[in-house]
Amino acid sequence: MAAAAAVVAEPKTKYDRQLRIWGDQGQTALEKASICLLNCGPTGTEALKNLVLGGIGSVTVVDGSKVEASDLGNNFMLDEGCLGQPRAKSICSFLQELNDAVKAKFVEEFPTNLIDTNPSFFSQFTVVIATQLPESSLLKLDDICRKADIVLVAARSYGLTGLVRVSVKEHCVIESKPDHFLDDLRLHNPWTELKQFAKSIDINDKDPVVHKHTPYIVVLVRLAEKWADAHDGNMPSTRQEKKEFKDLIRAHMLNVDEENYKEAVDSSYKVSVTPGITLSTDSLSTSILYQMLN
Repeated sequence: MAAAAAVVAEPKTKYDRQLRIWGDQGQTALEKASICLLNCGPTGTEALKNLVLGGIGSVTVVDGSKVEASDLGNNFMLDEGCLGQPRAKSICSFLQELNDAVKAKFVEEFPTNLIDTNPSFFSQFTVVIATQLPESSLLKLDDICRKADIVLVAARSYGLTGLVRVSVKEHCVIESKPDHFLDDLRLHNPWTELKQFAKSIDINDKDPVVHKHTPYIVVLVRLAEKWADAHDGNMPSTRQEKKEFKDLIRAHMLNVDEENYKEAVDSSYKVSVTPGITLSTDSLSTSILYQMLN
């Protein structure tokens, strides 16, 4: 049991930082993806390196060249021991060392020939990354990928400059990951259970233990209601009013080290934000409140 749990937990630990950005769904999509790289020069190998470190499902490198001395000066994945070896094979070996959970294989063939002779080869991939391809081959590849609903990323570098183009059909992103997510605490229009819960707690209780364990949401609900009663039902809107509302929160603190009141001060701006889409049911609202308070 312990070993099985460790196996499940390992990816969570390994990819912790990126999971915070795109979540479990994004990581799952990454781990199921299959990438094909055409030409493994410095531009292509750098792109694959980042994907392999991120936990991509599998990569296939297509390149018909042998490693030459000129490759050693611009590709950090190659060394003198690789001279004369298939470039695709050498790159694959290095990528596998970066992350042994990623399946890496190579095809020793020139991409231009593969595009002309075996277009069905590309249907097995999620994304094709084409680097340093001539325009004629790139146009053929774009037609192949579009018909098969495969994302094509074309990249070309010229010394310190370069370009990247993404060719993909119009599509919808359903589960986006916004940079700034604002919790809707329903401070403008609290639902019944939230009102009852907030009123059941005395925020003026002088017991320091009780006072410092009052959820900051309750503090905001009660003091927002107090503010609205004194301002014709309006929430603080101007800069001065927002400052006064923060002062109102601080005035209820018994000690300067009460973290819940500090959190209420830091979140006081949420009182002034116009609410977005309303929750459909009281039961759902209650469930969200329960999760936030526990």
